[in-house]
Amino acid sequence: MEGTFLSFLFLLLIVIGIIMIAQKIRVAYPVLLVLAGLLISFIPGLPTIELKPEIIFIIFFPPLLYEAAWVLSFRELFKWRRIILSFAFIVVFITAISVAFTAYWFIPGFTMALGLLLGSILSPTDSVSTNAITKFVNIPKRFSTILEGESLLNDASALIIMQFAVIAIATGSFDIQQASLRFIWVVVGGVGCGLLVGWVFVKLHKILPTDTNMDVILTLIAPYLMYILAQEIHGSGVLSVVAGGLLVSQKRYEFLSSSSRVRGANVWESFVFLLNGTAFILIGLDLPQITAGLGETNLAEAIGYGILITAVVILVRLLSFYGAVGVTLVLRNVITVADPNNPGFKGPFILGWAGMRGVISLAAALSIPLYLDNGDVFPQRNLILFITFIVILLTLTVQGLTLPYLIKKAGLKEVDYPQPENEVSDYLDKELHKKALDYLNDNFTGSEHEGVNYQKIIAFLQDELDDEKEFQFNAKTSEVYRKLLEEQRSHLIHINKTQPSIDEEIIRKRMLIIDYQEERLKLRN
Repeated sequence: MEGTFLSFLFLLLIVIGIIMIAQKIRVAYPVLLVLAGLLISFIPGLPTIELKPEIIFIIFFPPLLYEAAWVLSFRELFKWRRIILSFAFIVVFITAISVAFTAYWFIPGFTMALGLLLGSILSPTDSVSTNAITKFVNIPKRFSTILEGESLLNDASALIIMQFAVIAIATGSFDIQQASLRFIWVVVGGVGCGLLVGWVFVKLHKILPTDTNMDVILTLIAPYLMYILAQEIHGSGVLSVVAGGLLVSQKRYEFLSSSSRVRGANVWESFVFLLNGTAFILIGLDLPQITAGLGETNLAEAIGYGILITAVVILVRLLSFYGAVGVTLVLRNVITVADPNNPGFKGPFILGWAGMRGVISLAAALSIPLYLDNGDVFPQRNLILFITFIVILLTLTVQGLTLPYLIKKAGLKEVDYPQPENEVSDYLDKELHKKALDYLNDNFTGSEHEGVNYQKIIAFLQDELDDEKEFQFNAKTSEVYRKLLEEQRSHLIHINKTQPSIDEEIIRKRMLIIDYQEERLKLRN
């Protein structure tokens, strides 16, 4: 037991060291982690690490999905809903079918059902890799929203297709009517379960006398309950966590205190950092187990199959984005689209190239049962697992290493929020300052304007204090200033709803500053 724990601690140290190197050389850390795990796995005498799918699905999936949904702007998600839903469902199906036909034609022993299983495993993209890569370069807001929204939802659609493929392989038949009804329930049940659990947690936060620590712990519990309960009713655990996360995220300023938001953000940042780093290095470390499972299958041929399937998933994604552009240009004459302009050649190519596969695909492949219901060995399981590993490795390295260069070369401009962030921040500061003065004038009579409470807050707002650290609000002033901060927070929420030309990310940064100011106010008194 102690040896296992020490091995885990050593692994964490390796992860931290590799991520520091990645930041130093400005390379996306998922790429280096996978390669490092791959190199470490070749060291003789090391124990083989068995990556169990239930560990990934239960431990890794819920918090990673929840955190991604928490930070995603619902306003942006809704704006680009058509293309996000198209790629999260339609393109996932097209990719799965394309891989199915390719595997059926070129890989001996593969039936269409097995090919569809492989295609469903390789359809979802990995948002962690994309986010880690794009943070080193300037990329338009719409691109990051589309990529993040797509990767949140395509996990669910791919896993649904995978379930149907496994049933078809086990039974030898496929009932389209039954599959359609089940698909509807998986989606509706998953979304409904997530919204219900999210609503319950919001109510619990409001009703129960929780403190900061309890609030943070409840936010950690929520995604696991959303996922597990949805799976229990045979709904989509992925959609449950995403829907619940989006709901709770929109309500965060209604039920969480500033202390809970500030400390919770720090806890979640460290927690997600730990999960992501561990997951990607485990992909590389799992190579010996995957290779050993090939048995008598020729390794060179297996690698060739992996390269072929990698080319297919990349090509299908690129063609799909250009196809989506064509469809949008046609539909703009019939319906209102988010952007009726022609995005040109570069934009769709960048979006198409940003299709790295990651831990979700590997976990899905590992979850394939060893045996069918009749006791027979599940056909081609080991080869499917190996091809999945090759696709993950190639997309992370080839696409992951070249994507930053391609983005810089494309020179894409921010068209939705062209105003520089510093100018938007200055505008928000002026708005909040005006809101604060209006609030003070509305809540203090003319005679009170000469009082100490009013003058202290005015001085604080105008930055006229010589030594802010030594300044102390009295009880009355603190209460007024706290209400003032709440008015500013409400005003920012109003601006976010009524002024879509302002990037919500900038507004959230200003909201965080207000939270910090409220925390500093508590420390002073």
